[in-house]
Parts: sequence; structure tokens; C-alpha cells
Amino acid sequence: MNVPLYIARRYLFAKKSHNIINIISVISVIGVATGVMALVVVLSVFNGFDSLIANLYSHIDADLRIEAKQGKTFRTDSLPIERVKQIPGVAVFSEVVEENALFRYRGKQHIGIVKGVSRNYTELTGLKSKIVDGDFKLWQGSQPMAIMGEGVAYYLNANLAHFDPLFVYIPRRGKNYSPDAAFIKKAIMPSGIFAIEQDFDTRYVITPVEFARGLLLYDSLTVSAIEIKLHTSANAARVKTDVENIIGNQYRVLDRYQQNESLYRTMKSEKFAIALILILILIIASFNIVGSLSMLIIDKRADVETLKSLGASNSLIQKIFLFEGMLISIGGSIIGIIIGLITCWLQITFKLIRLEGRGNFIVDAYPVEVQASDMILIFLVVIAIGYLAARFPVRVITRRLIQNDSRN
Repeated sequence: MNVPLYIARRYLFAKKSHNIINIISVISVIGVATGVMALVVVLSVFNGFDSLIANLYSHIDADLRIEAKQGKTFRTDSLPIERVKQIPGVAVFSEVVEENALFRYRGKQHIGIVKGVSRNYTELTGLKSKIVDGDFKLWQGSQPMAIMGEGVAYYLNANLAHFDPLFVYIPRRGKNYSPDAAFIKKAIMPSGIFAIEQDFDTRYVITPVEFARGLLLYDSLTVSAIEIKLHTSANAARVKTDVENIIGNQYRVLDRYQQNESLYRTMKSEKFAIALILILILIIASFNIVGSLSMLIIDKRADVETLKSLGASNSLIQKIFLFEGMLISIGGSIIGIIIGLITCWLQITFKLIRLEGRGNFIVDAYPVEVQASDMILIFLVVIAIGYLAARFPVRVITRRLIQNDSRN
């Protein structure tokens, strides 16, 4: 039997001679539990937003994207395309031409990005499932068609029922053009409107790659990027490495994280900052453990003398009160995790806390996703804080009590 743990457990649940010690012990447990619950809920909400954004961008971004390290474009005949297509895991290949453009529709103007894509673009992304008006149609017979983001359509006051063309303006490359000839202009009929994510929706207009090439005066082999979709069972990191080895160091291969690196880095930084603040609050709450243990050690002074008379070592006595502090931390963390998980379940099931102005968001309520790794990390952090909080008063106060008893 573990004697220090047994005595510590008895001390935790037994009535003390001074009721204030019981009260402070309860406050210590409540303080730890509250901090842990907040950590569980907040980190789970951040996980929910991470998953939501990753899901949204999965409808926009390809699994891998090949770009030139220098310049805005490159020629497809400069790459061993067939070798890349034969890499295990590669499913769909799409050529992309992108450029900033001015859009004009019935007198309204908006600056955004025209993105020309191959005919198989619907196999590459889930953009087709995000159409809110019209159809995802890049071609009507031999006529090219455009799909606008909802934000672009809003700023242009576009209405598909009007059957009016969308004019796309691109600055001419070179110099010494008159103002009238400074832009290349082409018209295209809009076929649909998509809604995915506000930043993307307010910037992008999707067109056939042939239309974008004609607008930019590119030949049929010039692209801004090549986008690749992988099989669901493929290892993205391994395929990325294989592609990099084949195409050489003149090009870069971006996975989904790297295509939106600043966004994901910002979200991780925010999650880390919030977690750090809550951990600091937990550290402050752990001072209750210091006070509770200090008073308990003084209250059990007679027991310490008895244990010393029975031959208990100094380390055994210190372990008793150290375990007492650890039990408070463990109890508080378990209670906090349970309450936090229940809160997350209630939010997932009943959507109790909703977003303000939720009609403007893709989801009505705060998204929540519980990750086991977060729960384990929280538990370990709380145990570490509890150990450090208990270590100081136990070592200092018990040593002084034992020394005083020895002198007497």
C-alpha cells in the first residue's frame, strides 16, 4: 500500500479542525476546474474554426499547386508533365492562368482576379457544390462562360436573369500605349455565382483557361500554375516530395497549408496566445493550492509529530502533502475536463451559443471540435502546474516544522 497517497487521500476528504481549510481546498478545486473547463472549450472552438476553414478551402484549393519560383508564368513544355502524372496518388491535373483584372457589369466596376481553369476543374475542387445561383458552367457550346464569387456579384450588382455580359479589363504589357489602348477588354457571359469564403468570394471570377489566355495574349502552353488533386488514400507529403524531385528547383510545390500559410499561421498564433493566457490564469488559481496546503500542514502539525515518532522519514512526510496538492490538481482537472466536454457536446448538439449576425456566416453557431491531444496536453499542463504549486510550500513548511520539533 502506498502510505503517503493513502494518508493524503484521507486528509483531502476528512474534516479539518479549521473549517476555512475545507473551504480553501474546495475553492482550489473549483479554480482549477474552471480554468481547465475554459481551456477545453476555447481550444475546441479554435479547432472547430480550423476544421471549418480547412473544409471551406478544400472547395477552392487543390491538394498541390506548382508555381514558378521566378516570374508569374511558365510554360508547360518546360516540365516533365507526363512523369508527374504517373506519380502514384496523382488523380487530376489542371492548368491555371491567374491575373488581376477590372470587372465591369452594367456600369458597375470592381477589381479582382480572373482565374482561368481547365475543363476538368470540377474534378479538382468542390466549387460546383457551392453554387448559390445559376450553374457551374464554363462552356455553353463554344461560348466561354464565367462563374463569379458572391462578393464580386454583390459589388457589380449582377443578376444572371438580365443576360448581360461581364467585361474583363487587363492592362496591356509594354509601354507607350495611348489611354484608349492601355487595356485589353473581353466580354464573357456569367453562368453562375458561388459562395465559399468572403475573401475569395469578393475577388475571384472563374473562366475557361482559354479565355484567360486570350485576354492576356498568352500562347496555349503558358500557365500561372498547375493544380493537382490527389487520391483520397494518397500521402500528400510523399507525393509533394516526389513532384519536387521530378520538376527541379526552378519551381515550388505548395500543399494546402502553404497556399494559405499566413492564414493558418495566424490562427495557430491566436490559439497559442489564448491558451497561454488561460494557462497563466490557471497558474494564478494554483496559488489557492499553496494557501490550502500551507494551512493544512500547520493544521496537521500534531500528526507530523506522531508520524516522526513512528519512524516516518522527512521525505515520506513531504510526499503526503505533495500528493495532497496533486490530488487537488488532478481532481480539478478531471472535473474541468468533464464539464468542458459536456459543454462542447451541448454546443455541438443544440448550438446554444450562436454567432451574431449569423445570416452573414456559413455556420449559425460557434463550431466545436474536441481533439484528444488537447485533452491530454491540458491534463499534463495542469498536473505540472499543480506539482510546482505544491512543491514549494511542502518543502519549506514541512522542513521548518520538522526542524522546530527537533529543537523542542
